[in-house]
Amino acid sequence: MGLIDNTKGDSSEVLQLVSFKVGEEEFGVDILKVQEINKMTQITRVPNAPAFVEGVINLRGRVIPIVDLRKRLGLPERAHDKNTRIVVVEILNKTIGFIVDAVSEVLRISKDITEKPPELVAGIDADYITAVAKLDDRLLILLELEKVLSTEEKAEFASV
Repeated sequence: MGLIDNTKGDSSEVLQLVSFKVGEEEFGVDILKVQEINKMTQITRVPNAPAFVEGVINLRGRVIPIVDLRKRLGLPERAHDKNTRIVVVEILNKTIGFIVDAVSEVLRISKDITEKPPELVAGIDADYITAVAKLDDRLLILLELEKVLSTEEKAEFASV
């Protein structure tokens, strides 16, 4: 996983992102929110957990809930493979893991190459998306992970 720098010496604000794939789409999240990236591990199911919560894992003595980002974004389920990763993030003072199909790279991009998202991007509700970045040969959808979970769902995490 190398560092790709698309800033070309711009003096504008630079975004540092971790990019990953879910389905055919490539997403990016602020690197400062990402604590670590782990290979897939055994997930313990939790009774009565929300449907998109796969369960919990023990991460060095801490029990953290794991969200299947495919399910959360309404994409069809897919078997996990050697590229599947758990992106561990800190949101709303909670550590949560998100299952993604593959982690691509760390990117530095100029905020100038981003624009507000259209109402619907790749079938994903625009509420989750902060911007869309136009890279040379692809689009990168910038996700706001806090918004991926509704207020009620955030409350449910307290019980997981």
